[in-house]
Amino acid sequence: MRNPVPFSVLDFSLIRAGETAAHALNQSVEMARAAEALGFARYWVAEHHGAQTVASAATAVVIGHIAGRTSTIRVGSGGVMLPNHTPLVIAEQFGTLESLYPGRIDLGVGRAAGSVHDDVAKVLRSTPEARERFPDDLRELQSLFREPEPGKPVCAVPGAGLDVPIWVLASSPFSAQQGAQLGLPLAFATHIGADARDTAIAAYRANFQPSAVLDRPYVMIAGVVTAADTEADAQFLFSSLQQLSLGRLRGTPMMRLAPPVSHFDTLTSDDERARLAVAVRAAITGSPQQVEQKLATLIDETDADEVMVLSFIHDLDARRRSLEIIGKVRDSLNARRAAIAQ
Repeated sequence: MRNPVPFSVLDFSLIRAGETAAHALNQSVEMARAAEALGFARYWVAEHHGAQTVASAATAVVIGHIAGRTSTIRVGSGGVMLPNHTPLVIAEQFGTLESLYPGRIDLGVGRAAGSVHDDVAKVLRSTPEARERFPDDLRELQSLFREPEPGKPVCAVPGAGLDVPIWVLASSPFSAQQGAQLGLPLAFATHIGADARDTAIAAYRANFQPSAVLDRPYVMIAGVVTAADTEADAQFLFSSLQQLSLGRLRGTPMMRLAPPVSHFDTLTSDDERARLAVAVRAAITGSPQQVEQKLATLIDETDADEVMVLSFIHDLDARRRSLEIIGKVRDSLNARRAAIAQ
């Protein structure tokens, strides 16, 4: 029988126009509770810095906030940007979270700076050398979660001896290969590295070394999914992300997530529309039937073990409805997989 594909949620704790980071963080709790009730496997938040629309910069703090207000869903990072931190500090933070919420914490790590702005990267003390150090830092992080050794001068407390699953986040083949060499699960971000998807996943599977963590490769595919009751409604909701992308394209990034607009294409030039189409080409948008078809294709193309969805939907009720639809799509797809396997 083919295994069912779990579905999970990635959240940027988006700050809506007219609201504050406090609103966004409390809304993340609401969405996590909704995801838990709908049977999603994980709820991850992402480390971004200097982005006026994102409230999850202090990722470990946000994870604790969400884990403390949910009961069963796994909560984690998608991810912590390792070049911004020392492995010891991350081991202590996530060791603390695992101690408080045992069996529910995931640690996804990436090698980016968590910002598209050079000035922010400088303030973070994030350097090219720090990114190059990622493979060594990743191994050091693993070692800090192992059982403490007598006389060992450095020990993560809490952290040492705790089972905190480490995931490698990737949008390119480089990080995917690092995960493969260490036998760790891979989370690939199609919303960042759409063109590298197939190459990175192939490199991960080809180079995978079985470990105490995994005996076979495990690939989670993450991407933007906007589901609504009709295609027109979904396209309308998707215009909030399009406005964010347009602001970045024009060099005038938006301060907050804007409400959706009708006829978004009338706001752009032909050249901008073409460039935006490339930027969001991996996004899945549509009615329940369309989303199911597109997610089925994505799973088939990548042989994904798990799917993680991200949305930029402004309206909270519409965001919940999108999760409801995706949950039903998950159940339908898994029922089909089970029927085919019989």
